[in-house]
Amino acid sequence: MMVKMLLAPLLLLLALLTGVSPLRPKEIYSEAGEMVMLQCPRYRGYNHGDTKLVWTGHTTQRTYVTNNMSSAELKQMGVLVYGKSLVILSASVNHQGNYSCAVGDASSQFWFRLTVNTTKSKEYEESTKYSKSCYIQKSCKLNCPDVNIPPHITRNGITWHKEGESKDGYFPSVEKKDSGVYTCTRSYLYQGQIYNMTFTVELEVKPQKFKKPAVIVSPHNNDVFRVDLGSKVVIDCKAVLYSNFDSVFWLSDESVVDKNASLPVFNKFTWEKKGDEIKMTASLVFKKVSEDDLSKIYSCKLESISQPSSFVTVTLAQRSRPSYISLALSIVGTGVVMVVTVVICVKLKIDISLFLRDTLGCHSSTSDGKSYDAFLMCYESNRDAGLNAHDRKWLEGVLEEKFGYSLCLYDRDVLPGKATAEAVLDCIEQSRTVVFVPTSPDPGLGSGLLSTIHAALVERQTRLIFIKTESASGSLPGALGRLSEAGVCVTWKGLSSMSSSSSFWKQLRFYLPAMQHPPKIRLSTLTATQDDNCYNIEQMN
Repeated sequence: MMVKMLLAPLLLLLALLTGVSPLRPKEIYSEAGEMVMLQCPRYRGYNHGDTKLVWTGHTTQRTYVTNNMSSAELKQMGVLVYGKSLVILSASVNHQGNYSCAVGDASSQFWFRLTVNTTKSKEYEESTKYSKSCYIQKSCKLNCPDVNIPPHITRNGITWHKEGESKDGYFPSVEKKDSGVYTCTRSYLYQGQIYNMTFTVELEVKPQKFKKPAVIVSPHNNDVFRVDLGSKVVIDCKAVLYSNFDSVFWLSDESVVDKNASLPVFNKFTWEKKGDEIKMTASLVFKKVSEDDLSKIYSCKLESISQPSSFVTVTLAQRSRPSYISLALSIVGTGVVMVVTVVICVKLKIDISLFLRDTLGCHSSTSDGKSYDAFLMCYESNRDAGLNAHDRKWLEGVLEEKFGYSLCLYDRDVLPGKATAEAVLDCIEQSRTVVFVPTSPDPGLGSGLLSTIHAALVERQTRLIFIKTESASGSLPGALGRLSEAGVCVTWKGLSSMSSSSSFWKQLRFYLPAMQHPPKIRLSTLTATQDDNCYNIEQMN
């Protein structure tokens, strides 16, 4: 008690001399028998590699400065000094007290107050408790907190317990019932003796994911980063700090990633200070992502003197490449569909065209000044190979009365007294199409008129349709033959062509131009068998 009373004024005097207050040291709680590590925080004003730290201990039994003691003396006290760490191998009440580390000069001292209890205290449980959040039906790995121990102390494994039962720290698919407090014990081997450090991890299993406000990893802020092997990848970890002793850095598995830029994977740090805030970014840089990098777990750690450490853990996974087989099958499938569509359209183009005309009422939208859809003109065919008077009359009647075409018929629509050649040319001029109908028998065509018609049709580029019969053989003679080469042919097959749904009528209607107006069906019958109105070129002779 007397020592404690003398210690308080001593610390106050030290504060006045150094300008650093030891009255608010970092509180460290330990249980008797546990290994304790006091780690001097990173201070960016000094290079820890070149500056030697000075540790001072003010315990219940003595005050000592590590620089003034030999290794044997420190060992006898159960204390090791390595780098910026002071290790107490097995804490006891004799180690309880205040400790300070000085960086460079006394103005950069940092203080600890160590309290050692023989039984677990509330403060000890709070100081060694860490939190972990996982999500239902996702894989979950508990991380036992680690410290950077001296290299001559060997890690000897980790054991997990929950409510006295041995547990595994990894859950392939975590459930709500797995929530709770887990105890992890890290064992260390030093000179044949086992020393332990015990921590508690409180696992919270949540139904959905949320972003951690303390540490933000970009560009994805996900657990898994999709990358390409051999590519350069930079993962940024950002945090807002409020002290020079706070820091953010990356761990590979459980080891701190080096900041040496010549290594394949390294830490890169940047700072931006605004008032009391320090925006720090720790960048994990992969020069070229390798297979070995995909098998490691990387954690961004926020180390702060004002709150427990927090982690964001990520892994790398190879980006899935597009399946060229699926792409090829898609292209082939699309090609097949296009070919089938084209074939169907070619095969059914006549039916499709007639459907649009008849069902949807697709007619010509502009007027061409013509009075008739077609002019019917008879021509000589082989004996017994042409249409007789009844068939010709049937043809005219179906075109006009069933399908509604407007026909120019010489005997009906030409005024008498007009010159034959002039009347024929007028009919051709007023008609959109000239339909040549074979007749048998026929005494012959006037060669002079055919030449005149041929010249007029060629000049006007009139649409020509020749109806032929199955029994007709050979090509048409003279000017008529030349005209047939410029037009299209439709075959009359006798009785089988009489039906309005036959291929003859479909082809004839397909080649006839679309009507400019909906058909006006005449109220008459198709029974006429006399008064042949199909103009026969024979009559011109």
